Amino acid sequence: MSASTELFSEVADRLLGVEIEMRRIEVWSTEPPSAEALASSQPFCIDTLEFTEWLQFVFLERMRFIVEQGHGLPGVSGIAPMAEEHFRGRSESGDGLVRELEAIDTLLSDS
Repeated sequence: MSASTELFSEVADRLLGVEIEMRRIEVWSTEPPSAEALASSQPFCIDTLEFTEWLQFVFLERMRFIVEQGHGLPGVSGIAPMAEEHFRGRSESGDGLVRELEAIDTLLSDS
């Protein structure tokens, strides 16, 4: 297995880990946001989506497409700090989700 194939496989595994954690802490949505909400030009669609909605319907969808199509992975990622900020002071613990996102950040930044 080439280093590139291994990296894609590791990223795919971590993306699945993110979904599992989101389902475990019950922030996974069965209803997608409106097309208008997804069309936001703001970073992380901060003006139209909750962070977890952006994570599920923008980040995960785009990253899965990149992995499935074998396109170039982003050279840097900094999603974990956004998750930490989102879960600060909330009743649900996002620690497991933050750890999964930290692993993705590391994989992409080290590639």
